[in-house]
Amino acid sequence: MQIAENLYRIGSDPRGTVNSYLVVDGGEVTVIDAGLPAYRKLLVAELADLGLTLDAVRALVLTHGDTDHIGFASWLFQEKAIPAHVHASDVDRARKEVTKPSSGWGPVKVGALAGFLWYSARHGGLRIPAVGDVTTFTDGEVLDVPGSPRITHVPGHTPGSVAVHVPGVDAVFLGDAMTTRNVLTGVEGPKPAPFTLDPGQARESLARIEGVDATWVLPGHGPAWDGGVPEAVRLIRGA
Repeated sequence: MQIAENLYRIGSDPRGTVNSYLVVDGGEVTVIDAGLPAYRKLLVAELADLGLTLDAVRALVLTHGDTDHIGFASWLFQEKAIPAHVHASDVDRARKEVTKPSSGWGPVKVGALAGFLWYSARHGGLRIPAVGDVTTFTDGEVLDVPGSPRITHVPGHTPGSVAVHVPGVDAVFLGDAMTTRNVLTGVEGPKPAPFTLDPGQARESLARIEGVDATWVLPGHGPAWDGGVPEAVRLIRGA
């Protein structure tokens, strides 16, 4: 599904229950987050709609290592030997060597939670393989992949959470540093994401991105937001 020129979201779920994104640059593709395992079929279908094949994919960049962001990473490595780019502090998470504690849930509405669990299960969320291989990056690094994404470390949700800024598509990908639709309540709009390990640190990390010049603010869960980074940060803080 097209968001803007050269910027796409895999799948057609208007709620953005679980998001994976494509950045197209000169016929080559960088994937931002790998969603759920069944998204590999959606990836191939989205590429076909663009007149491309899996051969066009040059990189996979993870905003963090949680399981609903690494879904088809192992498959992509098996098919095309493409490692997952991930912050060094989340390598153990992407490799499933650590388990996230059951904390930081916040309010829950049964319908919203059931919908999220059902969607996840239907797309392979019950059996998510660890990433096949990783390449690490650090804060401030500009990756030599299509779109030249710039990395900003925004720890809090996980130790290795990052914002991925791609100026060429006027977008910043925030993973679970924010949400525009809380999977536990269904409430929409820029808000802190649930399941955050250190909420205080996550709030402090917002200062590291509020000066980013990007119209599109793209979360791991929820619809795309086109109100700009400063306004998104203001709303998250207010929430």
